[in-house]
Order: sequence, then C-alpha cells, then structure tokens
Amino acid sequence: MAARLTRPHRDDVLIAVSGLGGGLLLWAIGLYSRTANDPITVVDARWAVLVPLVVTTACELLRRTRPRTALLVGTVAITADLVTRGNLATIVMFTDLVYAAVLYGTRASARRIVWITGLLTVIGTVVPYVAWRVPQALLIGVGVALVTVAPAATGWVVRDHRDAADAERLRAEQTALLAEMDRSQAVAAERARMARELHDMVANHLSAIAIHSTAALSIDDPGTSREALSVIRENSVEGLAEMRRLIGILRDDDGEPSAVPTLDGLTALVDGARANGLDITLDTDHGTVPAPVELAAYRIVQESLTNALKHACPGRVTVALVQQDSVLDVRVTSPYGHRDGPRAPGSGAGLVGMRERAALLGGTFEAGPDGGFWAVRATLPLTEGGSE
Repeated sequence: MAARLTRPHRDDVLIAVSGLGGGLLLWAIGLYSRTANDPITVVDARWAVLVPLVVTTACELLRRTRPRTALLVGTVAITADLVTRGNLATIVMFTDLVYAAVLYGTRASARRIVWITGLLTVIGTVVPYVAWRVPQALLIGVGVALVTVAPAATGWVVRDHRDAADAERLRAEQTALLAEMDRSQAVAAERARMARELHDMVANHLSAIAIHSTAALSIDDPGTSREALSVIRENSVEGLAEMRRLIGILRDDDGEPSAVPTLDGLTALVDGARANGLDITLDTDHGTVPAPVELAAYRIVQESLTNALKHACPGRVTVALVQQDSVLDVRVTSPYGHRDGPRAPGSGAGLVGMRERAALLGGTFEAGPDGGFWAVRATLPLTEGGSE
C-alpha cells in the first residue's frame, strides 16, 4: 500500500508534462502519424487520438516506481493508438516506457523485455513480408525495432553500466572498511606492544624501589636506610633511562632504529637483580637467535626476575636458556611459599605480557607452582611464528 502512495519522481512528472504538451500541440495543428485513408486506421475521430495519449502520459508518471505496470498499460495504449490516426508523442513516450522498464525493473523482468522486443521485431519483419511479398514490408520490422528493441537495448546497456558502477562503489566501500579494520587492529597491536614494553622496562625498577623504600621506612637503622636509599636511587636512574629509551622508540625523529635488548644483556640484567637482593644462577646454552626471539626471551626473563623480587621467598633463583633443535627454551624458577618482609603489589599484567610474547612467536608459555618453586617456562620457535 505504501508503494502505491509513492509520489512520482520530479523528472517523471516533467517527462509526462512535456509529452502531453507536445502531443496536444500536434493534435491541435492536425499533425497525425497516419492519414484517415490508411488501412490500419479504424477510428477516424479526432478525439480518439487523445485517449492513448493521456493514458501513456499517466504511465510516464509510473515509469520509475511501477515500471512493469507502466509498460503493460502503455502497450495497451500504443495498440489503441495504432487503430486511430496516431500521435507521434504517444509513440515517443512508449519508447521511454520500454527504456524505463528495462532500467528500473527487476533484472529478470528486464531480460525478458529484451527478448520479447527482439521476438516482436522478428515477427514484425517476417510476417508482413511473407504476407505481402514486397520489400517495403520490411520497413514495418524496422519501425517495430525502433520503437521496442532500440529503447530496450539502450536501457540494458545503461543498466549494466549502473550495476558495474554500484559494484565498484561497493567494492571501494568494502576496501575502505577493511583498511579501517586493518588500521584499528594495527593500532591495537601497537598499543599492546607499547604496554608490554613499558611494563617490562619499568616494572623491575619500580618494584625494587617499592620494596626498599618499604624496608627503609619499617627498619629504624641508619645504615640499612642508607643502603636502601642507594638502591632506590640506582633503580630510579635506571628506570628513567629505560623510560627515555621507550620515548625514543615511540618518537624516532632521526629515522635510526632504537637499540633493543638482546640476550647479551642478560648478564647485566642478572647483576642488577642481584644488587636488589636476589641470589641468581644464570645458565645459557644457545647459538645465534633471531632478534624477535631475543627480545621476547629477554623480556620474559626480566619480568620473571621482577616477579621473584616482589613475591619470591629467600633462596636461589635459577635462570636457564637452552637451545634445542629449532626451539629456545626459557626457564626461570624461584622459591615459592610464604614470604616475610615487604612485598610489592602485583597486577597480573606481567604474566599476560609474557604469554602474549610467546604466542606472537608461535610458542608456548607456562607459569605456576612446581613443588616448592614458582616456575616460568617458555618455548620460543626459532624458525616460525610472529615477530614484535
């Protein structure tokens, strides 16, 4: 019901008014398509020409909203026009109805119209020639083709171009959407990488500062307080240097790659953890390791030592890196149980970051109690997987 109440398009109204005006002008001056003596003229009354003209004009108002209905009614009108003296405007408007039915109707309907108009052209060419046996009879087929096949073929070509343009537009929108999704995923991945780097760089130093400041405040011993303040200062300076390095990664104005930690720096990392009070044994047995694996292994060891500083009981912490075939095995164990003394708060982000680093390289990560120890183990493939 809503479709029936659809108002005609402004262009359709303009076409209808123009066609009606032109037809009335031709009728007024007495210019018809056929003479009164034409054998096909059955109704010679002047007013009879106006009936198909008005009906075709009304159909023009529906050419866009009801193209198939407009063509069916228009076909009846053009047939009625054939038995009158005829009006050129009626014929021209009918060709527009054929064109509009192919352009605005369904694709299946448009295809049928093209075939039907082609068939009518063949019939309009063959039948008169067979009946009259004169070459002039072929002109009837030409006339039928001009009125039916030509507008139908034109509408089909225009429709194909419009469909191709719509498909290209849709493809462009989909491409833009995929590009936006890729950009959003890249931003999210970069933010996650930045979060991991920030946590791994600074958490170790801040944890040491928190533990030693707590000790300095709880123990009333000038010597202990001075030693704690020395450790706090050292970790503050190192933490500030790490922060500056992270800022350098984020804002690389000179175009030169910023230095990233490697496994060669594990000794310095372990020495720093020892200075914070951990008893550590380092055991490494590996060859050349790809840069992404080096960074992931370094960060996993760094975060494991940070967790040991915050939560481990007194005792020895072991760090072992062993290369087996095409896998680097990273294992860090620390005493596990009730701990006396100050603790630094933990958020759980460190374990998430270590698991993400291993997953990005296609490796595995495990962390949990193992007997009287807390064990962290990561297996990092050396030949396949993601990269930082």
